[in-house]
Amino acid sequence: MLRLIEPSYEYKQQFIEAIREFQLEGRHMEKDVQRLTADFTSFLAQLQAQQQRRSPYAVPSTDFWLVEHEEFIGRLSLRHELNDFLLKIGGHIGYEIRPSRRRQGYGKKMLALGLAEAHKIGLIRALVTCDENNIGSKKVIEANGGQFENATLVEGSPIRKLRYWIDLTEQRS
Repeated sequence: MLRLIEPSYEYKQQFIEAIREFQLEGRHMEKDVQRLTADFTSFLAQLQAQQQRRSPYAVPSTDFWLVEHEEFIGRLSLRHELNDFLLKIGGHIGYEIRPSRRRQGYGKKMLALGLAEAHKIGLIRALVTCDENNIGSKKVIEANGGQFENATLVEGSPIRKLRYWIDLTEQRS
């Protein structure tokens, strides 16, 4: 059964394997696999603390892990509110599927589950963004009811962000 769960020590090894997959693509290079392996409990505590974080640069957010049949598939971050940066570029929801599990329909399902979680915390609409060259993510957002608002320039990048709003008033808790 496909479901979103709170990050859990039970998935430590699979999460670390997924980080290694991302790093082969040049992503998540800031994550130290040795440190994660040695002190995964602290990493989980940091994720939990994000739910209360509030500063000019950070908003409260909740991380979820997508699992199926006890396998870690991907990660979704739900931001409870937007600051100026998130309103322009990041949105309420960010998600990623580990490279070995992409192009199998998980993105569409994960975003649908994330939108239900957004509705549970009281959002009535959610902003979801993607890079203009990320055709897969664009299709995922549109399949989940994303209504294109605009494309915005990202400082220092030739790739624009596509901004979509999704109405959550019809979501079920």
